[in-house]
Amino acid sequence: MDLLNLTKLSSNEIMAGSFGIEWESLRAKADGQLSLTPHPAIFGDKLTNPVVTTDFSESQIEIITPTFKTIGEAFDTFSLLSDLVNASLPEDEYLWFQSIPCALPYVDQIPIAQYSEAGEDSQKYREELAKKYGVKKQMISGVHFNFSFSDEFFEKLYAIEDYGYSFKEFKNQVYLKIARNYLRYCWLIIYLTGCSIGSHQTFSKDCIHLMDAQDEYGSYYSTKGPSFRNASCGYKNLKELCPSYNTVEEFTDDVNRFIENGDLSEAKELYTQIRLKPKNPKDLLNSLNEDGIEYIEVRTLDINPFYKCGLVKHDMKFLHLFLIYMLVKDESDYEPWQTEAHINEENVAERAYDDSMRLLKDGEEITLKKWAADIINEMFGMCEVFHIGEQQTLDLMLNRIANPDFTYGKRLLKLIEDDGYLNAHMILSKNNKQTSINNLKNFEHINRADYEKYVNIALVGK
Repeated sequence: MDLLNLTKLSSNEIMAGSFGIEWESLRAKADGQLSLTPHPAIFGDKLTNPVVTTDFSESQIEIITPTFKTIGEAFDTFSLLSDLVNASLPEDEYLWFQSIPCALPYVDQIPIAQYSEAGEDSQKYREELAKKYGVKKQMISGVHFNFSFSDEFFEKLYAIEDYGYSFKEFKNQVYLKIARNYLRYCWLIIYLTGCSIGSHQTFSKDCIHLMDAQDEYGSYYSTKGPSFRNASCGYKNLKELCPSYNTVEEFTDDVNRFIENGDLSEAKELYTQIRLKPKNPKDLLNSLNEDGIEYIEVRTLDINPFYKCGLVKHDMKFLHLFLIYMLVKDESDYEPWQTEAHINEENVAERAYDDSMRLLKDGEEITLKKWAADIINEMFGMCEVFHIGEQQTLDLMLNRIANPDFTYGKRLLKLIEDDGYLNAHMILSKNNKQTSINNLKNFEHINRADYEKYVNIALVGK
């Protein structure tokens, strides 16, 4: 994307878009054990409730916001929904504020989400995933950030010059470039937001073997890496699949080939750090080809246990800036870039706090601090050129790079060392639930119209 073309747009036009959040979280008992009760009846039918449903398990709540025109509106609604869900759980149940699971029972006792006849396909899909990847890996949870530029952004940018292809293809190329660059640089998001450094002994031995410390209560943790959800032991495809992101057609052809080869059961089984989302998700590949890319879904974020909705607004703001930067950032012509990106992703997830760890940049080694600081400084320059006033957000990220003690992973490490994995997280989860309860009692901080609207949508009988 020509930087000069973007300078012809106002900062408001560049920053305009649609924003949405999806958040999965396990329900846990007061002692950190997985709650085995069905999806709470107060949230109604998981097939028809548009904002509160389940993911893989009956024990795994998912909140899905509508889309909004600003990050502030999306975040505030998400915050309200998390309060409603947390405060509506039974007295002895809590949302588990961690991407790696709480203490799990035997595999055959973990409840896969149950559906009526109308949801038979959804249930069958989950059962097949359980066989292929194991039930425990399915219990990993996270935060997804959905984003699209505004129609006006595309229309004004497309009108500036003759790009040589259709408007639909122009939009596709914008999102494809963002996706390619995001895959190259998502290691930075893992470092800045990673917060999954421990595991109870009932979770996957693959993760436990990568951790270098143990608490006194049957759990393990790492002093070296910020995000074992994004590590080699995380929830990933059994093979390293690298579809082409040159065009939508090449991408869909490759995904169809993965399905034909038996690597995937269907297109949505492709687990990547960023997804190309179509107008019709039920016919994903055909809709991508016919309608083009509607928006992108970023899937890198761990649940943040330090905040009552598992997400920090500054991190969301940074991710928005980062996606714009991914559009203007020049691309490398290094051929095996996807393989290198996978290596960087897992090395940062597992060893970012190890000073001896090196990233690969077009085949050459570089330190995380050097490369990360270069990226943030380039983002400062981008914001200056486009007159985007987000210096505070970038300053926060620069501080996390200069001093790892400011990262969420390092902050969590201190709590786990003091209290153990389960105890530390239950203290945080109980505090977060109480915060949500207090928030709903304090109507001064709630938009009453939004409150009544989402109570009617999210909760049954209220």
